[in-house]
Amino acid sequence: MFSVNIITIFPEVFPGLLDISLLKKARNNKIWKLSITDLKNFSRNGKKVDDTPFGGGPGMIIRPDVLQKAYDNVVINDERVLSNKFSKIILSPRGKRLDQSLVSVWSKLDGMVLVCGRYEGIDERFIEENNFEQISLGDFILMGGEIASMAIVEAVIRLQPNVLGNPESLKEESFNNDVLEYPQYTRPREWRRKNVPKILLSGNHKEIEKWRKEKSQVFSKKNNS
Repeated sequence: MFSVNIITIFPEVFPGLLDISLLKKARNNKIWKLSITDLKNFSRNGKKVDDTPFGGGPGMIIRPDVLQKAYDNVVINDERVLSNKFSKIILSPRGKRLDQSLVSVWSKLDGMVLVCGRYEGIDERFIEENNFEQISLGDFILMGGEIASMAIVEAVIRLQPNVLGNPESLKEESFNNDVLEYPQYTRPREWRRKNVPKILLSGNHKEIEKWRKEKSQVFSKKNNS
């Protein structure tokens, strides 16, 4: 079973979108499990998890001692976290940009630990001490890492065996083989005076495959320009 461990100061956010549709079904079928750790439970007064930055500056920084206690508790409950079969991720705007190749690598492991950042960031010593990988969804800023963590978990879990109804759909979707997916059409054949491309109605699977490949290349070229 694939294990997901999330450390956050807002545990009430979860499972949220991770508890609907195929993700919920997969969790009920024990394909994956979700564990949420409330960072506040590991502070001295049950509330304060941050402090002012050394050297001055605005905002607050999540303390390394508090975060370490929370992480150590995750390890106690699942020692596999310390192996190379677990990804350890901190959501950070200065992290590596998330892409499908990373998601694919993580999906083949036994699980993942995600730390949801808040405020002005996390004490760098915790990141270095525990070899966490910093990941960003893109060049924009969120209030914290909770939404980003949900996006990562969904992307990873959908690649687990038996999660999708038709696993063949994974082979042709966007970003696999570094190309975007071709345009798709369904009924009705004519909608608002727009018709489905004739080639898709021809029944000629070889020509349809060729058309789709050409469209994928065009879309990918535009996206990279």
